[in-house]
Parts: sequence; structure tokens; C-alpha cells
Amino acid sequence: MEQRTIPNLFEESVKKYADNPLMWEKKNDNYEPLSYSEMKKLVYKFAAGLLKLGFNKGDRAALISEGRNDWVMSELAVLYCGGVNVPISIKIDEPNDLKFRISHSECKFVIISKNHLNKIRRIKNDLPVLKKIIVFDNNVDLLDDEISKDEIFLLGADYLKYNEKNFNKTWQLIDENDNANICYTSGTTADPKGIILTHRNYTSNVEQATALLPIPEHYVSLLILPWDHSFAHTAGIYTLMKNGASMASIQTGNSPIETLRNIPINIKEIKPTFLLSVPALAKNFRKNIESGIRAKGEKVEKLFNKAMQTAYEYNGLGIDRGKGMQKLKKPLIAIYDKILFSKIREGFGGRLEFFIGGGALLDIELQRFFYAIGIPMFQGYGLSEAAPIISANVPAQHKLGSSGKIVKNLEVKICNEDGIELPRGEKGEIVCKGENVMKGYWKNETATNEAVKEGWLYTGDLGYIDNDGYLYVLGRFKSLLIGSDGEKYSPEGIEEALVEKSYFIDQVMLHNNQDLFTVALIVPNKAALINYLQKESLSVHSEEGQKKAIEIIQQQINNFKSGGEFAEQFPERWLPSSFALLGEGFTEQNQFMNSTLKIVRGKITEFYKTRIDYLFSPEGKDIYNHQNLKIVERFDD
Repeated sequence: MEQRTIPNLFEESVKKYADNPLMWEKKNDNYEPLSYSEMKKLVYKFAAGLLKLGFNKGDRAALISEGRNDWVMSELAVLYCGGVNVPISIKIDEPNDLKFRISHSECKFVIISKNHLNKIRRIKNDLPVLKKIIVFDNNVDLLDDEISKDEIFLLGADYLKYNEKNFNKTWQLIDENDNANICYTSGTTADPKGIILTHRNYTSNVEQATALLPIPEHYVSLLILPWDHSFAHTAGIYTLMKNGASMASIQTGNSPIETLRNIPINIKEIKPTFLLSVPALAKNFRKNIESGIRAKGEKVEKLFNKAMQTAYEYNGLGIDRGKGMQKLKKPLIAIYDKILFSKIREGFGGRLEFFIGGGALLDIELQRFFYAIGIPMFQGYGLSEAAPIISANVPAQHKLGSSGKIVKNLEVKICNEDGIELPRGEKGEIVCKGENVMKGYWKNETATNEAVKEGWLYTGDLGYIDNDGYLYVLGRFKSLLIGSDGEKYSPEGIEEALVEKSYFIDQVMLHNNQDLFTVALIVPNKAALINYLQKESLSVHSEEGQKKAIEIIQQQINNFKSGGEFAEQFPERWLPSSFALLGEGFTEQNQFMNSTLKIVRGKITEFYKTRIDYLFSPEGKDIYNHQNLKIVERFDD
């Protein structure tokens, strides 16, 4: 039987779709295509060049670059050599973080773009295993241990002249259970863990994704997410590649901000048929749409709000779209679509059919919003340890609020703390078993044995499966609020709602560890509060002004309590009875957020332990306590 490896997947696609564009890259003023067969030639030359340099089966190479043709080309080349790619996030700037990943995985080569070359130059003297640094770009003064991509191509062309049989034998002998990638976790609570994913982990997950969501070969996606992101890697690169479709990269700017600004321009140029997204991007898209509508005046805004309300009612949760009496609204929806929604979609190139959301939970309101304007944002669920797709909503079957149906050939069960399977509908830890489940963590047997037991991956996520077979993910299994009576609740939904619905709250983390009531750590929007106080002729330097600012934050919480605008969305016992205002936000820099922008609860709880304990004292429970007053006083420092 032919081994189900990534090189074999690519070879099959080249046979079927030789002249189809695989990649689109904007090098000058326009996007230019690179076909499947053209990519194959580049991969062969680059892989042969690596072999000539002494890169052997099982060797590791780190890949640090923005998304571009070279990213896919070099990963494939590493895999064709029987090597293991170690994709590293371009966001990792801290020398020790970078050094740990390259040193721990014992990378022989680093393949890098010029924008990140200095990071490696700073640490390479402390990496004894590192032999060569391969630089994609030509306009760089290279050092002795550095070599350009073009030089690798020349070495490869020479190697293939005399060793073509050996080259083909090398990639054809790769076993599907050989390691393909080591992907590192964010490592904000301890040393990062290297997730070992095999060729079969990837190819099985690509088969699972394709069975759930058939991809026609004319599809094109602009890959906005970083390409080392497990979701973009499988759902973007390899799923598109298997199906003869194509992917485009964002035009890289001279700074991260410039690259971000290129996204809306590139969307209009590429006219993608679908996009992969995460909540932060989705919120940004929505904000831009709403401000565009507001700019057109009150009349248009009123019409838009009416159209949205009608669409919300008609769409329901998707599974019940246009059912019953709602079907009477279909002609009205068609009119709204023609005069409003289709115009908004033009901003996304006019061909966009849907988004797939992953990486974190998408707020249901956000899902309803995009569904209403005719480009649904379907929530999926997965984690890198499962290569990563576990479930997804797709155009053919979806239920807003859920994380969709489980992919084919994957067993999923919901377990309690003792690992015992729970009946359908009950909440517990999501546990799964299938060919997409990782081999383990690189050089970390303890962590591997904790995560994978008898082939079952314990995800650490809380969820349940409903009677229609849709998976609901409720947050981290281990980050639950636990009341004094042992009752448990996931805090993420409340935290997101408080931030989403309040102009005055930037970030929030709830805490209840078997306590009588819940408390919160709140990062306020200082500028918004100062602005409000000024309008009321108050200052953060007067006690009256300080108390007013604290009162405003309390009002935001009260909106979710009995009699409030958003009452009954959440059980009141899990809403904060008291809060501590913080002077500093949660960021990647202070390691209170990980690289996927999720808060690191353990670290925050440990750092603010004294303030949390204080909130349970009679003095601290009073929101106007001296600590909160002092924080407000320092707002304009």
C-alpha cells in the first residue's frame, strides 16, 4: 500500500492539477500565480540542495518566515528529505524563547526570511547543533554560516543531475508514521511543549476536513493567519493542496502594522472564496463594516439595523433557517441583500462565500452578524495535538453557537474528572481518538502520558454533544469557576460579554475557587473613563471622580444582573460581586496572554494572589476600597 505521506499527497495533486495555480504572491504591483507543477520543480531543487548540504532523514530544520511561496516550498522540501520541519511563530522575539525551541528540537538548519535574520544572529553562538542558516531573500549581506535560497537551488540542480534516482528513493521511502513537524505550544506557563505530528496525522486530518467540507479546485483563500498556526497549516495549506485549490499570501510590509494594513487591500485583489479567521480578526472586520455604515448617515444606519434584525429572525441558528413562518421573510431578505448586504460583500472581493473560525470561541452575536450579511462565519474546534481539526460547522450543516459536527473517522467522548464517559448532553472534558492525534510531545514523556492515554487525547477543554450531534465547547476544563458547593461554570462567555458590551472594560478575568462569591480582575479602558469624567467636570485626582469611575465599571456588571439590559444571559452567582481594577493590561509581553491571545489564568492568579485574597475581605469587597481608588488616581500617569 502506498504510504499516506505529505510528499505523496503533493505528488497526487501535481498529477491531477498540474496547471492549476497553487500559490498567489504579490511581488510587485500584482499577484502572480505559481502552478502545482512549477512548485514541484522548486521543491525538488530545494530538497536536493538540502541533501547536498548533509540534511538527512530525521534531521530537524526550523522555519521562521511570513507567509509566502517560499514557506510552502521549504516545508515540502524538508519533508521530501525525510526531515522534520519546526515552524516557529514570527511573533517570538524574546531570544531565550527562540533559543529554547531551536535548541530543544536540535535543529540542524534554520530557514528564515531577512526580516527575522537578526533574531538568529543574536543567539546562534549558543546553538551548537546549528550548521547552516538559509535565507530566502537575496538583498542581504550573508555571513560565513549563511547561504541564500538561490545557492541552495544551484546545489540542488547539480545534485539532481547525478543523483535523481537516489532523490526519488529518499522521499518514496518515507513512512506515514515518520515525524513531519514539531510544533511548539506557547509555553507561557512552563517551557513550551513540542507537539510531534506525523505525516499520517496531517494526511488523515486533511481527509477528515475534506469529507466534512468538500473544496472545489476553483477555490482560493487568502491565508491571513500566521502559516505556522496549526489551523492555517492544515485547513489552509494542505487541505487546499489536496483538492487542487489555491492559497494567497498577504503582501509583507516593512512593519507588522503595514502588513496588517495590506489585508483589506489584498482581500479585494485576490477575491477569496473563503477565509480562515479568529475572533480578533472577525471583531475588526465587523467594526469596519459598522463604521462604514454609520458614515453613510442616519437613514442608511436605520435601514441597516432593520435589515439585520430581519435577517437574524429569518436565519435563526442556521439549522432552522427560513423554517415555519420565517419563510415569509424570504422576499424581504432578497431585497435587503440586493440593496445592502451585497454591497458590504464587495469589500471582501465579492466572491467570499464563508469564513471558518478557529483558534478560540467566536461569540454567537458575531456569528449571527456575519451570517446576516451573507458571509457566514462558521465556528470550528480543534487543537494542535489533533493536527488540529476535531469538528466544524460547514455550509451544508451548521448550528450557530456550536462548534459543529465531529469530523469523520474520529471518536469523541465527554468524560468526567475520573475519565468516565458521560451520557449525551452532559458537560465534561472533550476526549478524542483517531489517526490525527499526535504521536506525543518531543522529549517530554511525562506530558505525553498525561495528555494521551491508550490512544485517547485528553484535550483539557470542557464541552458537550447535543442531540443533533453538534459539539459545544464551553472553555477550559481546568479553568472553571468552582463555587463553594462544588458547582462549576466556565468563565469565558461572561468575560467576553463584559468586554464586548462595555466601552469602559478592556479585559477581565473572573475568579472563584470554591468561594462564596465570584470576583473579577478588570483592566479598564482608562482613556474612555477619563473622557467621561471630563465631560462631567470630574477628575481622576478627586475622590468624587475616582468613585464615579468605579461606579461606571459596576454599572457595566449590573447590566447583566436582574433588571439590567442583558439580564438572564448568565447565572448571577457567576457574575462578580466585587472587582479589582488593574493598572496594567494582559499582554504577550508580560506573559499574561499566550501567542493565540488567550489569557493565562494560572499566571495571572498567581501574580495577583494578594489582590484576589483582599477582594474576599470585608474591606476589599467594597468596590470603593483604597486599592481601586489608588488605581483610578494613577490613570493619567
